[in-house]
Amino acid sequence: MRVIRGRAATPEADRELTAELLAEVAERGVPAIRVWAPHRQVAFGRRDSHADGYERAKNAAEERGYPAVERSVGGRAVAYTGETTLAFATAVPVDDLRQGLDRRYEETTTTVLDALRDLGVVARRGEPDESFCPGAHSVQRDGKLAGIAQRVTSGSALVSGCLLVAEREEVVDVLDPVYDALDVPFDRDSVGTVADAGGPDDPEDVARAVERAFVGDDEMDVESVDDRS
Repeated sequence: MRVIRGRAATPEADRELTAELLAEVAERGVPAIRVWAPHRQVAFGRRDSHADGYERAKNAAEERGYPAVERSVGGRAVAYTGETTLAFATAVPVDDLRQGLDRRYEETTTTVLDALRDLGVVARRGEPDESFCPGAHSVQRDGKLAGIAQRVTSGSALVSGCLLVAEREEVVDVLDPVYDALDVPFDRDSVGTVADAGGPDDPEDVARAVERAFVGDDEMDVESVDDRS
């Protein structure tokens, strides 16, 4: 499995890199995984961009030092601190767009749970009420730790998500006014982190554990973002 480490120079370049990986997987048939700390930002989903309070939500994020960006995959707003909120994206080849959606969600959720268990965190499926980026595929332990989304294209599928490692209050303090502006229920206590659940607070340790869980018994072919520049 190809393992891509590091982040691109800008949030836009990061998104382009992931899109390139998806296309490469469709062409070459070799799965790939990225686990990295995206640039500091609040990533808004498409539903957010159509909400009446979207401009107020963007202003609330930017006033707190979080640039507002829009993403094509996933649901509601997610805050990345720039250091301790990880993103993961695994791209796998697919033969039939109509099959495998539920299986990939199940396998990815199980893999994230396995990685957390290796880090000393016994988490479970599901999420608390009124959590950030609410969805059917989440992982929780003393609050929501991760959310998972999926996009399928011709020849490949991208299963991606976020994982909160530490700095819970930092995340809560930006998401609270953002969700208030969007008029979406949000409970500050619904946010959890790996560190608060008894795991490490070092994002590098967590990222490597997630990589190992996804690679499993396969050979790890490590590349850096700089190598691709």
